[in-house]
Amino acid sequence: MDPGNWATDLAGGSRYGYTLLFVIMISNLMAILLQSLALKLGIASERDLAQACRETYSHPTAIFLWLFAEVAIGACDLAEVIGSAIALQLLFHIPLLIGVLITGTDVLLILLLQNRGFRYLEALVITLIGTIAVLFGIEIFLSRPEWQAITRNLVIPSAAIVTDPKMLYIAISILGATVMPHNLYLHSSIVQTRDYKRTSEGKREAIRFANIDSATALMLALFVNAAILVLAAAVFHKGGHSEVAEIGDAYKLLTPMLGFSGASTMFALALLASGQNSTITGTLAGQVVMEGFIHLRLAPWLRRLITRSLAIIPTVIVTFLYGERGTANLLILSQVILSMQLSFAVFPLVALTSDQKTMGEFVNHIWLKYLSYAVASMIAGLNIWLLIQTFRGR
Repeated sequence: MDPGNWATDLAGGSRYGYTLLFVIMISNLMAILLQSLALKLGIASERDLAQACRETYSHPTAIFLWLFAEVAIGACDLAEVIGSAIALQLLFHIPLLIGVLITGTDVLLILLLQNRGFRYLEALVITLIGTIAVLFGIEIFLSRPEWQAITRNLVIPSAAIVTDPKMLYIAISILGATVMPHNLYLHSSIVQTRDYKRTSEGKREAIRFANIDSATALMLALFVNAAILVLAAAVFHKGGHSEVAEIGDAYKLLTPMLGFSGASTMFALALLASGQNSTITGTLAGQVVMEGFIHLRLAPWLRRLITRSLAIIPTVIVTFLYGERGTANLLILSQVILSMQLSFAVFPLVALTSDQKTMGEFVNHIWLKYLSYAVASMIAGLNIWLLIQTFRGR
């Protein structure tokens, strides 16, 4: 859950109503499959995805994959910076530029919690996601959406998703915001912190419970992502505000359109929780990627400082030159960049979990192997099609 989800879902719902709910559903199913492969790789091989890539591929290839993973982390951090700064502006009227600079201090929170232990980080993430889910549950109830249209669009795709270049752009950004490549690296590492027997039976049980844990978390993410889009469709698209793609505009319109004075404040609080939640996962993923690919381990505060500095610089420039509208466009672009990086994590993941030498008895069954490659090819194909549409100038 990160502010990138907010920008893409708000844009999708306000512009196209409930149409892109199918993209959220299929992206979530892809995420469940790919996270399942990531956790199986981590538990079965006792290597995270970055370590397995370094050991399997040539040094130039490993460096190539590492750089793309870092780009993905940077794009995600960009969304966190913008989203958190917007939330601070909405809640406390802090100027956007100042808010961007303030976001650099969240490194202190990361450092404090990591020193206390990993379970404290998990507890905070669960609390933040729970907060987001509750706040959006209330707002969905108040918005009175069209449940029949929601159900239909969740399971039946529209041809316009791939034929309309503008809708495809939003769809790809939703995909990138949901199936974030660096989280595949992170998940394959995190599952190894669990207490389970390093035997065949122990690993099998650990994989089963980790799959339940992962699928449950991702279904909660499906609810929140769908809730943002449904809220935008029910309140803005239905009300004729089809161009509401900016978080600030949504904040201003929510209270008068829902008739509930606290609607906008709940929206901004959930946004702030979302930004802090993704800050934690981004920091952890950065450590896993850097240590796994190039054997370089930095102190958490230093790793965070480097990543956040790289994200703050372009955000400050865009905010200074183009203001809020520029940051809104940058937010959606960051999620498209995430989607473009996906294939460089997904194809190695599928190949490694389908390799008998790496996985042993836990190697992918033939049906899972072909399904996984089909998903990987679909992700790559959609991104290539978007690039073709872009270069055609459509």
